[in-house]
Amino acid sequence: MTAAVNNVARTETQSRSHTMARSPRVGIALAFLCLLILGAMPVLSNARPAGFDGLTFAIWLTIWQLVAALPLFVLERLGRRRSAAQGDNRYSQRRALAIGIATGAMFGLATYMYVVAAEKAGAVSMIIALQAYPLFAMLWEALFQGKRKSRTEIGCTLLMIAALVYLTTEGTFRISGISWWSAFALGIPLLWSIAHILLRQVLVSTAVTPNQVTVSRLVVSGACLLLLYAAVGQPGALAAAMSDLAFQKAAFIMGAAYYLELLFWFYAMRHIDVSVGSSVTVPAPAVTMLISVMLLGEDVQSYQVVAMGVIALGMYGLLFVGRRPVEGRA
Repeated sequence: MTAAVNNVARTETQSRSHTMARSPRVGIALAFLCLLILGAMPVLSNARPAGFDGLTFAIWLTIWQLVAALPLFVLERLGRRRSAAQGDNRYSQRRALAIGIATGAMFGLATYMYVVAAEKAGAVSMIIALQAYPLFAMLWEALFQGKRKSRTEIGCTLLMIAALVYLTTEGTFRISGISWWSAFALGIPLLWSIAHILLRQVLVSTAVTPNQVTVSRLVVSGACLLLLYAAVGQPGALAAAMSDLAFQKAAFIMGAAYYLELLFWFYAMRHIDVSVGSSVTVPAPAVTMLISVMLLGEDVQSYQVVAMGVIALGMYGLLFVGRRPVEGRA
């Protein structure tokens, strides 16, 4: 689960909360809630009424996500006024602002792509493609941070790449059979991974909280989506959506679900390690499949089941055998 402060902050949240009493049962229960929300989000994205385009839906779910994040943001600001500020003057405010704008734009585009991919590629194929996040994260870390990978990590990575090729070619391994919308969905974790690496230094070098990052990210994302709408959006679509109760209900549920998944994850990381929480949420595609089949009557293809199983195997290998925990979503 798709919307959102970044996953790199999750480790930092855990370290900032070290004074809290840890309860593995609470942490696992919260991670399980994240699993359910993540699995439901692609289906929720496709629940918007017919006649409304993905860009309009992305804008409104971002607005509702911001509304959901504001109460905690206000409480944090009030609490900060009552206590001494813990700013770090060593970090350039201009650089932090530039990173915030750049990553906000990336997250905004990723949100739009999420909505489109869920519709065009299908909820199941899209959420399986999102499991490519660790692959992109490992690539950027190897290229820009010089982190070497063990043979086991490399093997698991190659296994996951093979599964993604199998998925995007719809089980044929032939370029002629490639599903371009499934390939399009791979751009979402690509954007997430770049944005997370850029945001990491801000999160570890300043006193900003994850929820504050979430709010600033949503403001920038919303502004970028509005600019995109001004350039290519359907005239009058935003206004029409404002007065459509069915549309607003779908956008509100999706936005609230996106935010709650992030919030539950942060609190889970106060009680359990990232690797443990990630292992709980790995089967999210299976939840999507279950919802699609049992509640919506959709068909699930055998190649999707195989790809999901192989990717889950590779991710568990990275989580439990690799040198470091793998951090997950946006």
